[in-house]
Amino acid sequence: MLSLAKAGGRLGIALPERELACAPIHSPEGQQYIGAMNAAINVALANREMLTQLTREVFGRIFPDSRLELLYDVSHNTCKAESHKVDGVERKLWVHRKGATRAFGPGHSALPERYRAVGQPVIIGGSMGTGSYILAGMAESEERAFSSASHGAGRAMSRHQALKQWHGRELIDELAGRGILIRTRSMRGAAEEAPGAYKDVDLVAEATEKAGLARRVVFLRPKVCIKG
Repeated sequence: MLSLAKAGGRLGIALPERELACAPIHSPEGQQYIGAMNAAINVALANREMLTQLTREVFGRIFPDSRLELLYDVSHNTCKAESHKVDGVERKLWVHRKGATRAFGPGHSALPERYRAVGQPVIIGGSMGTGSYILAGMAESEERAFSSASHGAGRAMSRHQALKQWHGRELIDELAGRGILIRTRSMRGAAEEAPGAYKDVDLVAEATEKAGLARRVVFLRPKVCIKG
């Protein structure tokens, strides 16, 4: 981020907001950024693989006949090279999705065979007290948002604000009373993730579908949440 901010000044790029720091992709700063981004994606993938394997091992000890199948795995908050139409012309673009994930529609060649007929799976996470949606990418998303959709409900208030309003122990007990078990090393961490600190996931999923980005398929209610 710092090198990109410096690159803007060196290249004469006027930024209305510091968070929009950028540089040409083939510049030293651009290549450094993409390299760091790819490394982060690889670390995240390896982390998810390890968590999945550890989960399988635990289930296997308690339920020897259990079979946990990975349905889909995707990174979010990434920057990737993709082909998209701009003013009717196919162009190679670097699509940076912040707070978003891919949402390719049915028939897209980049989709695995098992999902090609229905569109890319899209997960919009809510909170540990509400639930999450699984959606499928829509063809309209290509024209409207370079085949992108939200990857979560998003925070309605900062973690600092949440700490002023909720206490971890009380929140965990309240959720337990609703049949939702929370496991965390930090009461502070639980308070920061209070359900009330997030936007209404139902409204976010509905808006996503009405905008033609991804259609709702199923709603999942939480039973256990682990705060790492």
